[in-house]
Amino acid sequence: MPKNRRIKSVKTELVKKAREAMLAAVQLYNNPQVTFKAESFITLSVIGWTYLLHAYYRSIGVDYRYYRYAGKRKIYDKTKYGAYKHWELERCLNENDCPLDSDTITNLKFLIGVRHEIEHQMTDKIDEFLSAKLQACALNFDYYICKLFGDKYNLSKELSLAIQFSPLTPEQRDTLHDNSHITSNVKNFVVDFEDVLSDEALSSSRYAYRVLFVPINAKRKGQADQVVEFVKSDSPLAEGIEKTYAVLKETEKRKFLPGEIVSLMKEKGYDKFSINKHTELWKSRNAKDPRYSYGVPISKTWYWYETWLKEVEKYCETHIDELKS
Repeated sequence: MPKNRRIKSVKTELVKKAREAMLAAVQLYNNPQVTFKAESFITLSVIGWTYLLHAYYRSIGVDYRYYRYAGKRKIYDKTKYGAYKHWELERCLNENDCPLDSDTITNLKFLIGVRHEIEHQMTDKIDEFLSAKLQACALNFDYYICKLFGDKYNLSKELSLAIQFSPLTPEQRDTLHDNSHITSNVKNFVVDFEDVLSDEALSSSRYAYRVLFVPINAKRKGQADQVVEFVKSDSPLAEGIEKTYAVLKETEKRKFLPGEIVSLMKEKGYDKFSINKHTELWKSRNAKDPRYSYGVPISKTWYWYETWLKEVEKYCETHIDELKS
């Protein structure tokens, strides 16, 4: 068989399998009877992206197998049973010839990091916690498989909008925003990962794709036939939604180290307030109990929220005589 024909056939097979892996990832995630959604999606989508990039590198003549040089001769790394060791997804993303934009790469490195945290430890209800990143991953894949290999591989026509059985109640909404059940290793990874990202990267739809659903009532016959309706960004409806969303959307809570809290109190004139005083205060109030939401542990370090800072300030105000010179 001619070499170029074999290259083409392997590349085509890789693209097909990449597409099937992503289809399987989305279908599993949308299956109401599956509770292992995010974990399954991440595993299958990583395989899909790996195959897609292998196909691309094969098409441009980049050798995506691990090897070392012995003089001028390539010595390929192989498994115990003689198979070539090919690049994993992260190595594909770090290649200079990687065709993906930086925000898509960030999204994938985030999911790879989450996979490392969950593959050896059971997680609980992380689907909603990660959903914006998973949605971005799927849309990014569809964009790049079409860009790199043609519209015939388009995925969007294969999948329809998932139907929900009931409207979202306030109680359900609160449950979705409650991240207390997320295991600490996953939560800490997310905080550490996003802490170094720019505001631009965090807000990019390539990194996390967020959708705001607003219930609407039909005002004319036939209008309610579409479950999803897209509106222009400069329309009055869009402006109203944006204003509402700006009020409702969550923002990352500001965090303080104990030393920062002590410094802030000293700046307010409580010069006798010390680390020891602070430690005695939070211990007396059991302030690290998760029920109070006064702070959060991140990578074995405790950070306090502004709610605790206000409690400290109240304490200082009531003990002004002993804390001010």
